[in-house]
Amino acid sequence: MAKSSTKQQNQRPSGHIRIISGQWRGRKLPVKDVIGLRPTTDRIKETVFNWLSPYVRGSHCLDLFAGSGGLIFEALSRYADSGLLFEKDAGAAAQLQQNIDLLKADNAQLVRGDTLKLLTKVPAQTYDMVFIDPPFRQDLLEDCCAKLEQYNWLSADAVIYIEREKELNQVKLPANWTILKDKQAGQVCFELYQRKAIVSTTSISTIKITTKAE
Repeated sequence: MAKSSTKQQNQRPSGHIRIISGQWRGRKLPVKDVIGLRPTTDRIKETVFNWLSPYVRGSHCLDLFAGSGGLIFEALSRYADSGLLFEKDAGAAAQLQQNIDLLKADNAQLVRGDTLKLLTKVPAQTYDMVFIDPPFRQDLLEDCCAKLEQYNWLSADAVIYIEREKELNQVKLPANWTILKDKQAGQVCFELYQRKAIVSTTSISTIKITTKAE
């Protein structure tokens, strides 16, 4: 997420996220006040995890822009096997680690760094579920999606959740990703894709995204 403009903003929590269901149901976790950090709302999370319900249990999850941790903690609460969190901002990363410790989530690992650089490393394992909710209007989405394929981060039939700004209506996505679900809430569009393994992992196509209004 984008860095806060003041030291004071990086030191104080700005609110809380709530875990909706699972082993940590009802738990509230503090969120750091960081510019550009947009915790996914409970309303959207509830819809998304209804979509993800067939895939969560036992999955290995990756959150490319963890921010508040709302998505990855929800997945772990619902018995995902493991979660890897990437976060660039120091304040947000520190709060994420505190929340991991608070939950005693031994199956969660936080890595602080620039997501696009972290994705250029070949991972120790592949991931079944990936959350991509980058800061808006920073042109990060397409590069992230391409690198997930290029550096073999994804399992054969991985599911990928994308949250993006409404006006971003044409995105280059890997050709072997098929859209399963999509919805819009205000100025936010959110979508679920599923991957199919292909021989070449470099094929890219331009997909015109049409999102159904609620």
